[in-house]
Amino acid sequence: MKKQLKILGIVFFAILLVLIRTFEDTLFYDPLLEFFKMDYKTSPLPTMDMFSLLTGVVFRFFMNTILSLAIIWLVFKDKEIIKFSAILYGFLFVILFAAFSFIVFTSEETGGHMVLFYVRRFLIQPLFLLLLLPAFYFQKYKSR
Repeated sequence: MKKQLKILGIVFFAILLVLIRTFEDTLFYDPLLEFFKMDYKTSPLPTMDMFSLLTGVVFRFFMNTILSLAIIWLVFKDKEIIKFSAILYGFLFVILFAAFSFIVFTSEETGGHMVLFYVRRFLIQPLFLLLLLPAFYFQKYKSR
């Protein structure tokens, strides 16, 4: 029964991550969502409310982080892994958010938005979870 609850919890938090992605248009102010669906390689950045954009990115990153840490906790039940993950998430957030802010504020009028696309992708998607789960699994179970 305990294993079933663990699996149910992981599925529940994964569904919440999917729901964040599904309702991203209504939950967050992000004109870059539509911009990157168009021919963004040669188009200028859209007019944006920078404060709303940056706070939306921060809010989304922290929602994804909390859910990701919950999944990592359910999988490994290890305080050291959670502590390391939280520090890593914090460090990566500072670096990526600074890069994102710099790129958005200094971006050229046309073209060259691929770096912005990828930095933003790491901030708004739970990609670190997809990297950390196999890494911790390998570290914990395969190196015995």
